[in-house]
Amino acid sequence: MLVLGIDPGAMATGYGMVARSDGVLRALEYGSIITTPSDPFPTRLQQIYNRLTQLIQRYQPEGAAIESLVFAKNAQSAFKLGQARGVAILAAALSGLTIAEYTPLQIKSAVTGYGAAGKRQVQQMVGTLLSLDQPVRSTDAADALAVAICHHHSARLLRLTRDGRR
Repeated sequence: MLVLGIDPGAMATGYGMVARSDGVLRALEYGSIITTPSDPFPTRLQQIYNRLTQLIQRYQPEGAAIESLVFAKNAQSAFKLGQARGVAILAAALSGLTIAEYTPLQIKSAVTGYGAAGKRQVQQMVGTLLSLDQPVRSTDAADALAVAICHHHSARLLRLTRDGRR
């Protein structure tokens, strides 16, 4: 199963393509879509949409997983984050992908076993779970990979529960 994990943001949207084969998770590609703050906001949203659409067309994932909206300190930031998130969901939906949403608590728990884990702990565990040679430097990319890992764990649990095994 191949999943696109997305950590939405107006300045930087993290993405991570994670495959599971024979019970082993592997990152195929990950990074951040960086937008230029001086560009008009609709242009920045279009950049996010275009890059995610390119990734979906290239890899043909079976689903997408995205971090759910958390409360922002300022309303303007929350609106921009919501718009970036909406564009990411739209890119996945128009490509025919199923979309799952996870809270930061669910993601951190799935990756580290601790819902209040810090950014560095998440980055380290992402590297360990994906057997990466180098640590993921971008927190946005690490978070996107963590979202995809969370989805893989959740999908596996749902399959086991549905099939009557635990």
